[in-house]
Amino acid sequence: MISKQIVDSDAFLDMPPTSQLLYFHLLIRADDEGFVGNPKKIMREIGIQGDDFKVLVAKRFLITFDSGVVVIKHWLIHNTIRMDRFNETSYQDEKKLITTKENNAYTEVATTGLPNGNQMEPQVKLSEVNLSKVKLSKVKLSKDTYGEFNNVHLSLEEKEKLISTYGEKNTEILIAELSSYMASKGKRYSSHYATLLNWGRRKIQEHSNKLQTKKRTIV
Repeated sequence: MISKQIVDSDAFLDMPPTSQLLYFHLLIRADDEGFVGNPKKIMREIGIQGDDFKVLVAKRFLITFDSGVVVIKHWLIHNTIRMDRFNETSYQDEKKLITTKENNAYTEVATTGLPNGNQMEPQVKLSEVNLSKVKLSKVKLSKDTYGEFNNVHLSLEEKEKLISTYGEKNTEILIAELSSYMASKGKRYSSHYATLLNWGRRKIQEHSNKLQTKKRTIV
C-alpha cells in the first residue's frame, strides 16, 4: 500500500522526480517493518545519484543509521500487515534506536530532558546536497507552516537545525508553545526560528538552575 497522505503532500511533490522514484523503490523493497539494508545497491541498480538519497533524508522521509541501514519514516502509515503474514525485521539493533509517534510515523529515540537534545544526529543537511545535480528550484526552501494555529513559519533547514539541537519531540513542544502563545497574545516575531532557539536556550537554563538548586538542597 502507498498512502496518498504522504505522496500527495507538498513536501513529497516538491522533491525532484528522481528522489520520488528512489522513495518508491525503497518502499517496495523494504521488509515488513520498513527497513532497507542495501539502499546503495538499489540506487546503483536504478541509476539514482546520491544527492537524491540526501534529499529524502533531509526532508525526513528516511531515517538513516550508522550501519548503512535505512527505515522509511512513514512505513506504518503506508502499510498495516496482518500478524499471520508479518515477519519481524532482522535489523533489531537499528529498531531499538527508533520509536513510533502517535501518528504512526517512526522517529529517533530522544533522550529524556531538553538539554540532551537528539540521540541521533541528522546525517545530511540540504546545504550538503550537490545542487549541480539537484537544482535548487526543485528542493523546497520556502517556509512551511507549523503549530496548532498554523502560525509558526520555518524553512526545512531551520526546523532541521532545531531538531538537531533539541531533538524532534522537544522541537514539536517548542513549536506548539510558540503557536499557542502568539495566537492567545496576538504576538508577532520577525524570526520564528530565532524565537524558538531563544526559548529552547531559556528552558535549558531553567533546567540547569533547577538542578543546581537541587544539588545545594541535598548538600
